[in-house]
Amino acid sequence: MERKTHEPMLIDGMTADMGSRRTMAQLARLDAAVPWEMMAELIRPTYRNHGEQGGRPNVPVVMMLKIVMLQKWYNLGDPEMEEALLDRLSFRKFVGLGLTDANVDHATISLFRRRLREHGLMSVLFETVVKHLESQGLIVKEGTLVDATIIEAPRGRTSADKLGDSKDRAATYTKKHGRTYHGYKGHVATDKRAMIKDYVFDTACVHDSRHIDQLIADEESQGAGGAVYADSAYMDKARKARLESKRIFCGIIERRVRGQKELTEEQKQHNRCCAKVRALVEHPFAWIKNSGALLRVRYRGLARNAIDFGLNAIAYNFKRSLSLQV
Repeated sequence: MERKTHEPMLIDGMTADMGSRRTMAQLARLDAAVPWEMMAELIRPTYRNHGEQGGRPNVPVVMMLKIVMLQKWYNLGDPEMEEALLDRLSFRKFVGLGLTDANVDHATISLFRRRLREHGLMSVLFETVVKHLESQGLIVKEGTLVDATIIEAPRGRTSADKLGDSKDRAATYTKKHGRTYHGYKGHVATDKRAMIKDYVFDTACVHDSRHIDQLIADEESQGAGGAVYADSAYMDKARKARLESKRIFCGIIERRVRGQKELTEEQKQHNRCCAKVRALVEHPFAWIKNSGALLRVRYRGLARNAIDFGLNAIAYNFKRSLSLQV
């Protein structure tokens, strides 16, 4: 049973034209682009307060989805989101809160993410979004681009009694360009318009190439005419042979093999052509990191941060879809 919001009152009418027009215009476009009800239907069955003695009504699922998307679009933590809903008229209007409605607090937002995690809903939620965007012609199936990015976690500290521990024990170490990183990796597969088709979230020590076969599985299942693009970290003779045997273009950047002093002219030409396409896979990481959302992980633990990465991927796709509809 979902909590009911109040009917619009005089104060709502008096403030109807207030709020940032630019923000409200942007949010209106996003509101129209997102299939809120379709997503909410996946989550509603997890609530068990349907009967007369079922407990306190929950915040409407659509409202909670709008709140977590706002968090990703504007890089807001749970306490900041609670404050923003109190302070910003455009946000309240977007999520469906009247000026006299009770606010949604940070604990409720945190519990909503936990619900997604405990019920294993993130993957089905993301897949539903991808299918919707495919049906709108916003995700195309011709070509898959793969890449990964490191998302750092605070190194923290340990204490003898473990009561003062602040170390994320799930985070691991990796090296890149001579620098040591501590945290996780987000692996994504995009189409040729930089829309995320699939993702995997793992610890930092897992090599990039470990997840590519999973991420390009759909491309391989389509057979002849497809294409896979990735940087040289993903190059593997067996993988290249498998793709070519299925008549899928292998756009993985070539690298020197043992005993080879330099790339052949053919390999150099291949790399130049593929690099132009492969660069598009950087767009999701650039957007997410430029927004500040994934400069560092927000939480401790693989499962919690995987949910956060998945929500960022959904938020990015909808934001990106607006530019494709122009």
